[in-house]
Amino acid sequence: MDEKVRKRKFRWKKWIPIFVMMSPGLIYLFINNYIPIFGLVIAFKKVDFRVGIMNSPWAGLSNFTYLFKTPDAFIITRNTLLYNVAFIAINTSLSLTFAIFINDMKNKYCKKIYQSAVLLPYLMSVVIIGYIVYALLSPDKGMINNSILKPMGKSPVSWYMEPKYWPFILILVNAWKGVGYNCLVFIAGMAGISPGYYEAAQLDGATKWQQIKYITLPCMKTTIITLVLLNIGRIFYSDFGLFYQIPMNSGALFDVTNTIDTYVYRSLLQLGNIGMASAAGFYQSLVGFTLILICNFIVRKIDRDSALF
Repeated sequence: MDEKVRKRKFRWKKWIPIFVMMSPGLIYLFINNYIPIFGLVIAFKKVDFRVGIMNSPWAGLSNFTYLFKTPDAFIITRNTLLYNVAFIAINTSLSLTFAIFINDMKNKYCKKIYQSAVLLPYLMSVVIIGYIVYALLSPDKGMINNSILKPMGKSPVSWYMEPKYWPFILILVNAWKGVGYNCLVFIAGMAGISPGYYEAAQLDGATKWQQIKYITLPCMKTTIITLVLLNIGRIFYSDFGLFYQIPMNSGALFDVTNTIDTYVYRSLLQLGNIGMASAAGFYQSLVGFTLILICNFIVRKIDRDSALF
């Protein structure tokens, strides 16, 4: 009996340094991610700052009712959902394509250069990217109007007043910025594929496309599904900087750039409606959580090993 107790104590002592190393991260996670959850109560309150949030009267679902009675609810839901579906499909496809090309390079120095180049936009501030886009699209001094359209004899375009162009611009900017991170994740996954598979395929006369189709993609299936599931979980979480900073908060573009995140920001800081802003944020979290549960359930039914949980 004493021997078992000693073994248990030894096991606990072995894990103590790991728990000590984890504690700062766990404390930060608790403070940053879990304590703010109590703020969800604001979505069900008619906030009166004179008496404080907790003493404010309950509003029930009136904040949600007011939100969904406005035409903004459909616009922000449509924009958030459709943009993120496009981002997931395009970014995953481009990331996987770039990863296959870079991983197939024989020169390791060229490989490092391309990896750094494709990651660089991801590390850039969205404010800097916003000014790069403005340098291209500025109505007066933009490169596209002055260096491309004018020499071709075409009239300049007021890009920040024309909503029809912006779905394509935002998708292009998001792909340019976001492909690098996923690309490196896929490259790391491909590094774990045994070179013996490709050598055997070459001996059997397999083409490069056949090697990708029957070796690379099946081996990368779990990584691809995991990344897609994580992105689906964030499908109602839009990139605030992309939809606010890149269009320069132009009112003429609200119909195609207004998403849940920008709507919450404008409702809170510009309109001062804290209840409706909180209701929109709660709606965003609830739908995102439900979507990832449904998608994970479907994946689990098809392939149990590829599910997140």
